[in-house]
Amino acid sequence: MEILDICNEEGLPTGETVGRETAHRDGILHRTAHVWIVKNTEAGYAILLQKRSLEKDSFPGLFDTSSAGHIPAGEEPLPSALRELREELGIGAEPSDLTYAGMFRTKYDTKFHGKPFRDNEVTSVYVYEKPVDAALLTLQPGEVDAVRWFLLEDVWREIQTDRSRFCVPAKGLDVLRRYLGTV
Repeated sequence: MEILDICNEEGLPTGETVGRETAHRDGILHRTAHVWIVKNTEAGYAILLQKRSLEKDSFPGLFDTSSAGHIPAGEEPLPSALRELREELGIGAEPSDLTYAGMFRTKYDTKFHGKPFRDNEVTSVYVYEKPVDAALLTLQPGEVDAVRWFLLEDVWREIQTDRSRFCVPAKGLDVLRRYLGTV
């Protein structure tokens, strides 16, 4: 069972912990770390998105942030972001390879697999700009089914009206757009 730090609105741990399942059942505020893998192309910035495994408890089969995950109790955002990159995509990054881009809040209630899912998170956002060959990545079974490059602005426009392909958080993508200076 994953144990998470309960945090305040600024993303600081309160000293209390909660299991991941309980956090999502009851909407308890906890922390996550997201990493956006980007490259500058002639057509604009491209982002590498992962297609979530059909086995995932939320948003199965949709394209999501390059790499993301819950921050385990007692861990800080940067080590968590590095661990997620390594586990999900096989990228062995160093702390200096990631740039902190900002933070955002997520809160919503929905259902997945017939069960309530109350997401309530403070997310630390990092950017990875080193070259990545998507064909050479080692994808984590049960987590990631595929990866694909998309133009950042195409994804931004599409998620404003259609969520059939993407579950990327708009607030997280906005943090990335502001970091890259595209807004």
